[in-house]
Amino acid sequence: MTIRSSRLIGISCCRKLFGVFGMINHAASDTYVRAVDEVVGGIPLLIPANGAHADVATLLDRLDGLILTGSRSNVAAVFYGGPPQPPEDAPEDPERDHVTLPLVRGAIERGMPVLAICRGLQELNVALGGTLHQRLQDLPGRIDHSTPMQPHAPVRTGKAHRVILVPGGALERLVVTDSLPVNSLHNQGIDRLASGLLVEARAIDGTIEAVSGTGAGYLLGVQWHPEYDFDKDVASHRIFKSFGEAVRNLERKVAAA
Repeated sequence: MTIRSSRLIGISCCRKLFGVFGMINHAASDTYVRAVDEVVGGIPLLIPANGAHADVATLLDRLDGLILTGSRSNVAAVFYGGPPQPPEDAPEDPERDHVTLPLVRGAIERGMPVLAICRGLQELNVALGGTLHQRLQDLPGRIDHSTPMQPHAPVRTGKAHRVILVPGGALERLVVTDSLPVNSLHNQGIDRLASGLLVEARAIDGTIEAVSGTGAGYLLGVQWHPEYDFDKDVASHRIFKSFGEAVRNLERKVAAA
């Protein structure tokens, strides 16, 4: 079921190579579009990763909510002072970073609801001044959080480990449980947590898996991918539903002002 609404929900895109000639396309998974159509409510608007050509100010004026998507690409190390990343290890997408980093800062300043997913969580942390581990699996005592190279989708995107939620935190109140099984498809993870963010969940090895904002607006970031199973997983559905409710609540506040 599609929920009709005039609200514009921005969905960040990546630069990806498609077709036999490897042409650059701007893309986001259909799962994000479906989550907006079916749960969030609103018009999904794909935001191209066009770097310096992006009119961030106009986007901020027009959008009612922002979803920072996951991606195979990593946040470029130059944005958080990290060492260069081997290109064969994982691609960077600095053109996306040049759009999303100022966009998320502006959205937070305006109180616009922001939902950050996987890579989106990492760029949220970087945008606010935090740093990243580039390869969690190389750190002592950490489990391998990377994507299983498995063509069978239910195995590749299925639940991989549990996260422990912070007691009394915003995420625990939302999903009404103290732990969650989650999928795991990332190499990078939060190193130094940015000012303005609170830890909401950790993996069994201590890796930060979810954050919220200290400000008044809706800000939630998760390291896993709730868009894969929002139609059958209660916690994933509640995450998108809460984001949609925040968009509508902000709209009502603006209308009443």
